[in-house]
Amino acid sequence: MKTVAMSSIAMSIKTSFYVLVKNTFLLALLSLSWLSASVVHAENSEIKTTGVKKSAASLDELLQMIKTATISESKEHANREAEFKQAKAQQKQKLKDIQSVKAAEERKAEQLEKTYAENELKLVALEEQLQKRLGTLGEMFGHLTSAAGDTRTTLSHSIVSAQYPGRTAFLDELIAKMSSNTQLPSMEEIENLWFTINHEMVEGAKVVKFPATITNAEGEQVKQDVVRVGAFNLLSNGSYLNFNPATGFMNELARQPGRQYTDAAAELEQASGEFTQVGIDPTGPSGGSLLAALIHSPRLIERWHQGGIVGYFITLVGACALLLALWRFMVLMGVSKKVNAQLQSQTANSDNPLGRVLKVGEDNASLDVESLELKLHEQVLKERPAIELGIALLKIIAMVAPLLGLLGTVVGMIVTFQAITIFGAGDPKAMAGGISAALVTTVLGLCVAIPTVLLHTLVNGKAQRVLHILEEQSAGLIAQKAEG
Repeated sequence: MKTVAMSSIAMSIKTSFYVLVKNTFLLALLSLSWLSASVVHAENSEIKTTGVKKSAASLDELLQMIKTATISESKEHANREAEFKQAKAQQKQKLKDIQSVKAAEERKAEQLEKTYAENELKLVALEEQLQKRLGTLGEMFGHLTSAAGDTRTTLSHSIVSAQYPGRTAFLDELIAKMSSNTQLPSMEEIENLWFTINHEMVEGAKVVKFPATITNAEGEQVKQDVVRVGAFNLLSNGSYLNFNPATGFMNELARQPGRQYTDAAAELEQASGEFTQVGIDPTGPSGGSLLAALIHSPRLIERWHQGGIVGYFITLVGACALLLALWRFMVLMGVSKKVNAQLQSQTANSDNPLGRVLKVGEDNASLDVESLELKLHEQVLKERPAIELGIALLKIIAMVAPLLGLLGTVVGMIVTFQAITIFGAGDPKAMAGGISAALVTTVLGLCVAIPTVLLHTLVNGKAQRVLHILEEQSAGLIAQKAEG
């Protein structure tokens, strides 16, 4: 048993020795390899030591140089390590300071939140106390705020502000104060609101003149007297003005209403206390719908131009019918006067139709009744075309004029519906305007046809009266011949 143990120990010693020898041999080989590399490197390079360049002359000197460089690097590494440790300590101290500040700010935020919550509770309590103390005054202040808002809107659009600008400034402040629920209006502000409302009411019943700067129709700003008719209209130099509430400027309307209104406006400006008739627009404070309808409605000449080519042609036809009717009426008046004179005369005069018919009767007095009747009838037939000249044309014009008007209306409606097809029917005013322009030709046709029918009746009546006298006198001559 002892022998076996000794053998084991011997084997262990032998194994350890073998490993030691092997490691020593390997270390020697590594050392030789490193020394060889160092020698080769030292022969071809220079080593920096203490700031001086120097070449190694031997292995001992190279070893000494390597040792010196190693010591220098160890010192440098130690210094850098010390700097790193110092910087780490500083960063640690900064982190500690920041954490301290953070903790202090968190404590401060908690305190502020606590204070905010306490103030919220106090504010709710104070608001409840305010509402209890106000009582019915809260409702009164609500009505006061509503009245101030309505008054501000009224004053902003009133033409009285053209004479008294800046009247709504205190109302803006008053409404802002009452809307904040932090301040109550003073008695002076309430009285000022009451005064402003009454001032607007009183000024609305006055006709006053005041100097102001306006923009005329040419776009020039001029200073002249302006007449304010209550809260309805502004007049200047016989023209109506428009007031722009947003800018506070007054400008002359580019298109004025009818002559009777502008003349009345000029008379009002020259009046000195007496009653003067003038046109006002009660539908709006700064030019309402009534004034807009008057100034934007087309005048008669503009309506006529809306008829287009067909309208011009109808007008030409109507003018021809009027001239023809007047000419024939004057001619027939002269013929009728001569015929009446011939009725009073015993001698046949050939300057009138009746005289020429009587002349034929006198010239053919020896003929029998049938022949004389034929001669007289022939002469009446000769006189008829001259007497009825143009009457048939008047009748044709009276019949054609409405047809021309209908033609223009149909053409206008076609154009209107084509526009609707292209642009849609989104604007009813455009549709109404197109239809209105299309109907102008119908109006023109009727305006020509109705007077033409009346003129035709008048002229035809004159002609038929003359023809009736001719036929009556010729029948009288035949009867007298038959009796004799």
